Amino acid sequence: MGLGYGGKACRPLGYLKRFGSVTVLNGHIHQTVQKIEGNITFHTAMSTAFPQPAPGTAPKPGPMKVPAEKLSSVLGVTSVNYVEGKSSLAVIDSPLGM
Repeated sequence: MGLGYGGKACRPLGYLKRFGSVTVLNGHIHQTVQKIEGNITFHTAMSTAFPQPAPGTAPKPGPMKVPAEKLSSVLGVTSVNYVEGKSSLAVIDSPLGM
């Protein structure tokens, strides 16, 4: 599996292959990442503290240096709406500044 889920994580993710569609919601990684692997959609929540740059866009790991007036635009919350009988989830990222 991708997203760096090696070793122990490969086995549990393998159990999800029998389902037609799976959404994995992940938080606390301080980056917003969306990826689809087969029938599995990975969606991470926006960071509520110490935002990280998008994967592969920074010379080294670590929090972004953001001017105070722009900080609320890179921090946020994610909400998920589920409606029975609908085939997909509504995953909504909202910056704190909205």
